[in-house]
Amino acid sequence: MKKESYRLAMSEAQHAPEGQVIEGRYRVVSRIADGGMATVYQAVDERLGRTVAIKIMHTQLAQGPQRDQFVERFHREARSAAAIANPHIVQVYDTGEFDGLDFLVMEYVHGVNLRYEMNQQVTFSVRETLRIVGETLDGLASAHRAGVVHRDIKPENILLNDRGHVQITDFGLAKAVSQATLSSTGMLLGTAAYLAPEMIQHNQATPQGDLYSVGIMAWEMLAGKVPFTADNPVTLVFKHVHEDVPDITTACPGINAGVAAFLARLTARAVEDRPQDASVAFDELQQLQSNLTIDDWQYRLSAVSPAANDAADTMPGDGTRQMPLPPAPPAPPVRQNDDRTRQFNPENPNKTTVMPAQQADPEATTRLALEKNDVPANNVPASPSNGPVSGGQPKRSGKRAPVIIAVVAAIVLACAGGGGYAWWYFRGPGSYWTMPQPADLTCSDSEPCRISNIKWNAYEELLKFSNIEYEETEAFSDSVKAGNVISTDPENVGSHVSKRHHQKVKVVVSKGIKQGTVPTDILDATSANGKDPINALKRAGFDNIEQTPANDDAYSMDVPQGALLDLSVDPGATLPHNAKITVTLSQGPKPVTMPDVVGKSKDEAQQTLDALKLTVNWTEQFDDKIPQGQVISASAKTGDELHWGDSVNAVVSKGPETVTLPNYVGQKAAAAKAALEKLGFSVKISSQLTLDSSQDKKVASQDPVGGTEVRLRQEDGTPNTVTLKMYSSLFD
Repeated sequence: MKKESYRLAMSEAQHAPEGQVIEGRYRVVSRIADGGMATVYQAVDERLGRTVAIKIMHTQLAQGPQRDQFVERFHREARSAAAIANPHIVQVYDTGEFDGLDFLVMEYVHGVNLRYEMNQQVTFSVRETLRIVGETLDGLASAHRAGVVHRDIKPENILLNDRGHVQITDFGLAKAVSQATLSSTGMLLGTAAYLAPEMIQHNQATPQGDLYSVGIMAWEMLAGKVPFTADNPVTLVFKHVHEDVPDITTACPGINAGVAAFLARLTARAVEDRPQDASVAFDELQQLQSNLTIDDWQYRLSAVSPAANDAADTMPGDGTRQMPLPPAPPAPPVRQNDDRTRQFNPENPNKTTVMPAQQADPEATTRLALEKNDVPANNVPASPSNGPVSGGQPKRSGKRAPVIIAVVAAIVLACAGGGGYAWWYFRGPGSYWTMPQPADLTCSDSEPCRISNIKWNAYEELLKFSNIEYEETEAFSDSVKAGNVISTDPENVGSHVSKRHHQKVKVVVSKGIKQGTVPTDILDATSANGKDPINALKRAGFDNIEQTPANDDAYSMDVPQGALLDLSVDPGATLPHNAKITVTLSQGPKPVTMPDVVGKSKDEAQQTLDALKLTVNWTEQFDDKIPQGQVISASAKTGDELHWGDSVNAVVSKGPETVTLPNYVGQKAAAAKAALEKLGFSVKISSQLTLDSSQDKKVASQDPVGGTEVRLRQEDGTPNTVTLKMYSSLFD
């Protein structure tokens, strides 16, 4: 590996242009900076007599299989910057080719980049922060008006000239808004600590994405740290996607609320919650500045300055917290157009990140590793959450990535060339993936970390980023909310997933609590569901049904036994299967005992039977013994068991039957007797002196007399007697 890096370095040295004149015009003076894609030199434009910066593509890129892509990036940077006229944008003057290597001629900036100032000062005052943010927004506003988004705003690309003013550089990632996607080559470019959520999640670059990066940069300037940190870039970018940027007041207590609100607007997760573009954001910043007091302007979080050997760097209006930080490495005077594409270093989350969107290009990854004198990335499998692994074991907290890479390299060397590689590829770390740790899962080192109850959409993207194949199924769960993972197979963080056997991770995703719908006709006692409501609810999927105990309130004259009297939920409602449903079932008509009503008055008997909810059918009849209005008899015997609503036939006495006795005096006795017997009377006839027995006799008198109300029968039922007295006349 060292030999290869040395060979590449020698190749670059052979093409070193110091002292040469390019295109008869640009005399190269000295090297300024090296990047992953190009080297930047200071040069003099002898035609115009001015100092310029020349960016020359690396030889290995110009001769590699992806030359066209890198050349296009060079040209895109030239076109993007040339289309923007703004003092806060580093200008591109010319482009061309030198010894087969493409180059750009740019404005030379005397100064340092913002990263260097951050390392020196640690924190900035509100005044200095808003000044740099304002000038950055002013430059981006011109870019956005020209239809260009930068896509890689970070402190390394913000140059501060010798007058302290901002000049934005490195438009190599910039694209026209109409063409802006995160990458056309399948590689995730940009800096993990500053990437906007939509760039990561939807592969879409927008003007609002530039504003998000500016907001993160301002947050870091004020707080002395970025809002999100992680051990690896995958976890870091997922925090940007799935977590809100913390309010700056959590790191800078006492800072002006308007400043905090402005930063919150720039760093809102939703694109639509940010300003439309840099012009709108710049206007909002100017409005904010007009309302700040002197104390607001002077606010600065106290921090230990590494440049001052841990001496506190304070200003009037400082915050109250001390933030000791380790000494920062010195930065070069200027990192102009430093467009290096770097692997992530956990010790410095501000480095540019390269991650595979689907399947990394092995050749490109190897080339990238060679540039860093590292083991090729495709020979060192990495867990997106745990970092590089050795022997399949997850990275332990506190161990640095370079140490692990060195261990892996030692193992590969110890295994002696091809045989060692075969072991690594077929049996070792190259033969499996490692189950990554979800960002929203906390693990303990003392026990296995089971992957469960974490957001599936986030973990699915993590699996995709890790190139791990999976199969998704869904299931109901009472404890895991919808959209979260119930279980995985393998089930623990750090478990191995075989590459050789094309193993797929089996993921069970929760559909939430199983739902059931209450039958709409369950209260209809004539329907099938209404006749058997408990089983109807069970068939609908409910399993927490509680029946109230039977009591007097459960009886009903109208609702048949077994049908519902009351239900604690509405028919047709959709509820969790384990929702408590209380039912009150009808016991039907209540059983009652037939009371003794014979001899009672009709009214008294009616009240007694009504109280028992019995229906009475009354009839009347004459009775020689029972007085009028009293009950003679009932169809149910005293003590019989009846039920509410049953019918009882009862007979009430009309009293003894009476007749108004006709007056038969003067009528023939035989006819009078026959008429009285027909009425039901017994007739007794007595006669006076009779001269001629054959002569028809007439009634002389009667007892009782005619017109009298007379009972037909005695109490014992025998007919009453009417006595007729007759007489005869000699002259009849």
